[in-house]
Amino acid sequence: MSDFSFVTDFATLAKEPTSFYVLQFGGTLVVFTLAVLVLRQLVWPKILGALDEREAKILGEINAAEEARKRADEALKEYESSLAEARAEANALIEKTKADQSRLAAELSAKAEAQAQDLMTEARRNIEAMKKAAVAELYQEAARAATQMAEKILEREVSPQDQQRLVDDAVSTFSGSGA
Repeated sequence: MSDFSFVTDFATLAKEPTSFYVLQFGGTLVVFTLAVLVLRQLVWPKILGALDEREAKILGEINAAEEARKRADEALKEYESSLAEARAEANALIEKTKADQSRLAAELSAKAEAQAQDLMTEARRNIEAMKKAAVAELYQEAARAATQMAEKILEREVSPQDQQRLVDDAVSTFSGSGA
């Protein structure tokens, strides 16, 4: 049998596996061509459309993810910039507060020192006035006591004018001596 013979049964085909059968080859070729044409016309566009859709969807998601990443990077940079700005403002505020605190402490210290000085001056004036009043009262008491003693010694009564003159003389004598 030649390689291009016509075999109609499978038994012969099984005996000669290397034989070429035109009818079977032709039928297979027609079926394959029809299958390819049907698939190309009906199925392949749907598969390609679905694949194109999926590709577009994946590309869209990739682009959206990339855009989201860019926005996140920009937001992070903006946040870091805002944070640095806030830190700078906080540091400036702290420095200003420290300066204000130092200035206020110096002002309060100066004011307290001035008040203390004023109180000391006022206290010295009051002490001096009280001292003068006490000395004057002491002189007056001493003059009264001296007047009473002088009355007893002289056995006469000293008039209020005499008594005042004696007090004034005693005060001027003691004031003049620096007491």
